[in-house]
Formats: sequence, C-alpha cells, structure tokens
Amino acid sequence: MNKDLKKLFRDLVEAPSPSGFEQPAQKIFADFVRKYVPAEDVNTDVHGNVIALRKGKGNIRLMISGHADEIGLMVTYIDDNGYLYFAPIGGVDPAILPGIRVDIHHEGKVVRGVVGRKAIHMMTSDEMSKAPKIENLWIDIAAKNKKDAQKRVAIGDVITFSAGMEILNGDIITTKASDNKAGVFVAAATLHYLDKEKIDANVYAVSSVQEEIGLRGAKTSAYGIDPHVGIAVDVTFATDYPDTDKKKFGEVFLEKGPVLAIGANINSKVLTMLKQAAKNKKIDVQFDAAPRATGTDANAIQINRSGVATGLVSIPNRYMHTPSEIISLKDLDEAAVLLAEFARLLNDSSDFIPSI
Repeated sequence: MNKDLKKLFRDLVEAPSPSGFEQPAQKIFADFVRKYVPAEDVNTDVHGNVIALRKGKGNIRLMISGHADEIGLMVTYIDDNGYLYFAPIGGVDPAILPGIRVDIHHEGKVVRGVVGRKAIHMMTSDEMSKAPKIENLWIDIAAKNKKDAQKRVAIGDVITFSAGMEILNGDIITTKASDNKAGVFVAAATLHYLDKEKIDANVYAVSSVQEEIGLRGAKTSAYGIDPHVGIAVDVTFATDYPDTDKKKFGEVFLEKGPVLAIGANINSKVLTMLKQAAKNKKIDVQFDAAPRATGTDANAIQINRSGVATGLVSIPNRYMHTPSEIISLKDLDEAAVLLAEFARLLNDSSDFIPSI
C-alpha cells in the first residue's frame, strides 16, 4: 500500500462519523475520488451518500459500497453537577465504556471527556459481577455544574471514541473505526487501481451512510444507481484470537487475505468471478459461510428494485465495535486490488442469471 492510500485510510478512521453525522468522512472520500473521476461525477444525495462514477465503455453498472458510519454515542441529558448522560448510536457494548476517553463534537469544536463509573472499591459484589448498564454510566468533562457544562456541550451532540491509528506490528494496525472505514477505503482505492485504464464497466464507488442503524444509505443509493452488480465491502469477525468459537463463526485470520461470503445473500456467478479475480492477481482469499442474511449493505443491495447480483468482500477484524479494532493493511489493500480486477472482468455480456 503506497503512502497516499495509507494517508487516506488514516484520515478516514480519524474522522468522526457516527450514523447520521458522516460528513467529515464523506468529505475525505469525495476529495480523494475526485483525483480519478471528473468532479461532476462525484455527487451526494439527500441522505448524505457520496457516489463517484467512473464511466466505462459499456453499459453494465457495478456498485462497490462501503459504509462511512461508525458507532458512537449521543448526549441525552446533563445533570445539575455537569455530568453528561448518553445513548448509543449503533451497537455499543456498555462493558467496554468505563474509563475510556471520548470526543464530544459541539459546534465544530471537540470537548474531551472520560466515561465514568463507580470505582471498583465502591462496588458491591453483585455490581462487580454484572456488566454495567448504559444508563448507569456518565461522561465527565470536568464541568463545575450544569450551567458550566452547557457552555461547552448540548443535548444531541455526538460522541466518538478518541481518534487515532497505531501500527502494532508490520501491517497490523489498530483504530477506532475500521468498521467500516475499511469498506469506504476499498471503494475509493478500487478507483485508484483502475486509474487511466479502459474497461467496459461503469464503476460506482459509494460511501454509504447509516448502515449501523439499518442499512439505510445502501438502500437509497442502490435505488438511484440501479446496478447490475453490487459488491458490499465490510469487515467480518476474525477468529484468530482467544475465546472465539470457530464452530460458530468459522476460521478467519488476519493477513490471510480478504473474505468472500457464500450464501443466500450472494449471487453464485458473482462469487465465481470474485474467485477468478483473486486467482488472476494471486491473492489468497478466505471464505465465510453465510446461510442467511449477512447483516451488511449486501442485504439492501441484493433486493433493490427487481434484484441485483450481489457479492460481499470482507476484511478480517478483531475486537469489532470497540475503540481498538485490529485489522491488516495487507488484507485491506488486497481487497481493493481484487475488486479492480473484478471490474475488469465485467462486460455487457456478463450474465448473472442462475442456470436452471
């Protein structure tokens, strides 16, 4: 992965973009893809999806979608002593929150805070044995009282885990929001790897919104694009760390390549072409058995209009929905190389109707 792509990923994961408030990440995506497509072919819709069209020689439309939203919190109440109470945006585990540092985003400024909970020395044995409830946690911004707090924050302010990306070892990094800035990165990097090539497919690189609260952006952007083929790019559970149930979640490792989903959500001919693309580029891939809905944008894309031939490419991710998710930049880059090759294989004669 070159330095420009590494910068893109760092900028994406450090941008605050909880569901419904994705604009900081969307601006980064839009600025990057304008290097590869004309400015008039980068558009934003009413929901905030950003769609970049790289025109091809043919008529076939390929949609590659990653969602820009991350999990977060929202201020719901400020008590008389200036402590903030909050509700989750997306799937937040209350057990990971006590003691972490957070950023409250207020009128273009960042207010730092710490999620508070009673110290362990003060807890009863019953309290120690149970995970905290989110309504029993608060955020401390060192306010003197409610009036002082209201000078700096307000009801409805969004809250994100503290930004940052750190290299742990080689290509393995930790961030607050690989889910799913990874998918946004791949959609953008695919255009990078197709730069100046002439291919048949019209490639729509999409940074969608509000996936964490119901796949909303994928639904509306897919309706507008009306793709023949749609590939969702997301993260999936790595199972290469302790206490993961491989019998339930399969065997998925960091640094062993992107993951291709197999199941009802996936068009079999799209899967075959993804395998061929991986073979062409000598990329190792892993597989995820998904007999039901995948819980990703692939669900929304597949059932758009009269149906879309859909695939799902995922990046192995440890500790999903925590402030310290871990992925491999190698897996990430290979996913973009794979999808660029997939785009090259498409033409107006490509047929995704199941054989009978």
